[in-house]
Amino acid sequence: MSNLSEHNPNWRARAESLGIDLNRLPRHIAMIMDGNGRWAQARGLPRLIGHINGHRTVRRMVYGCAELGIEALSLYTFSTENWRRPAEEVQGLMAMLARSTREELPIMARNGVRILFSGRLHELSPELQSILLRAQELTARNRRITLHLAINYGGRAELVDAVRAIARKIQQGKLQPDAIDEATIQAHLYQPDLPDPDLLIRTAGEQRVSNFLLWQTAYTELYITPVLWPDFDMEHLLTAIADYQSRQRKFGMVPEATPVG
Repeated sequence: MSNLSEHNPNWRARAESLGIDLNRLPRHIAMIMDGNGRWAQARGLPRLIGHINGHRTVRRMVYGCAELGIEALSLYTFSTENWRRPAEEVQGLMAMLARSTREELPIMARNGVRILFSGRLHELSPELQSILLRAQELTARNRRITLHLAINYGGRAELVDAVRAIARKIQQGKLQPDAIDEATIQAHLYQPDLPDPDLLIRTAGEQRVSNFLLWQTAYTELYITPVLWPDFDMEHLLTAIADYQSRQRKFGMVPEATPVG
């Protein structure tokens, strides 16, 4: 696939046909990609086959969101807790991540996708770290859409790392404790310049955030769908966006004072 929209229908036109206001799209969508293993097991297949099919869904989401005009897409790719899975599955996931990053990088670089990674990347293999760093460097100037992948990521770990970085500055005399505010914490997160997600989608019906973007999702709208990740497609995404636009985001204020969108 040489272009993001190749073989895709016109998703902007489809969105409008569903009554979606293209001027009020979520700037940033986050996704918890759940159900790969269940998808495979229901078909009598190894769990890793589910992850391979889930990767195809990732490609659909990146290309479709880029066409719609979504600014950023964050995907919970591998959590700090996922190391507890069977060693064969973990090894397969790491190999698939390395291979897919290498294979997709030329296409995404050519089509304006900026790739960012968050997590304790230093705990990954040196080879995988090198592949991820190259992807970030080669796409750093792209602006069509930001694809943010959370790898070896945990929301609590991110906050611990932020606190450690702030503590070091205090120890060095570069920061006073009373000067710490929300902006200080935000500045020490893995990707401080990304806007907070407007919409968090979780597939496979689980109703929890599972340690994903804990700071950033304080006022994020949640959308839970029973659809397993390998089966999630752009029609499902448009349904989620339509549901998002039907809500009134209050941000702790009374409805009359709430910003639209």
